Amino acid sequence: MDKILKVSNVEKYYGNRFNLTKAIDNISFDVEEGEFVGIMGASGSGKTTLLNCISTIDKVTSGHILISGTDVTELKGDKLNKFRREDLGFIFQDFNLLDTLTGYENIALALTIQNKKPKEIDERIKEVAKTLNITHVLNKYPYQMSGGEKQRVASARAIITNPKLILADEPTGALDSKSSRMLLEKLGELNKELKATILMVTHDAFTASYSSKIYFIKDGKIFNELVRGEDSRKEFFDRIIDVVTLLGGDMNDAL
Repeated sequence: MDKILKVSNVEKYYGNRFNLTKAIDNISFDVEEGEFVGIMGASGSGKTTLLNCISTIDKVTSGHILISGTDVTELKGDKLNKFRREDLGFIFQDFNLLDTLTGYENIALALTIQNKKPKEIDERIKEVAKTLNITHVLNKYPYQMSGGEKQRVASARAIITNPKLILADEPTGALDSKSSRMLLEKLGELNKELKATILMVTHDAFTASYSSKIYFIKDGKIFNELVRGEDSRKEFFDRIIDVVTLLGGDMNDAL
């Protein structure tokens, strides 16, 4: 399979020479096309900083990040904006939907910016809405939706442009357990049926158990790696808990 993401010797420092903090310490890993990869770590481990660098929200201090062969650490200005718009999809913990737009309009926005024709936009929205079971909220505004519905609309917005990589930052953090399970099952379906490549940051073992591979981050470094293989989700969850225990994490955060 093709490598969608290649992270090579990435380091990230904050502060100045009098008070320097190393948030990411020489991290390297790959994500292949069609993989569903989780990144786990306690608060302050560097996992969110790493995601921010991959998503081009933040800049690396050293090292390189390639997405489908494009070195995003070298992109600037209009080229960087175009890359974000066309090649990356984002799912945020707090949804980031526009309150003045309906579900349909929130999803359509990314395609409108790309100057897609109305007929194509309509067809693609109806298709993704059916897949994510949100057809019934397309004409509703975010305040009229449940948390789970809002997150699925946000997920639809993330995948509607057929991005090379979907980046999810604690996607279940604001959801109840039922909505979390529904969203994770839908992300799993997108990964398996649409071959969507997903990189998901989470501190939650239940959420991470839906992925096919997990990198554990501790003190800015990769501490361990787990591959699900033929394990059931429950078996994978148990293995994740074992690693979380080794990491010294708070079990109340992991469950």
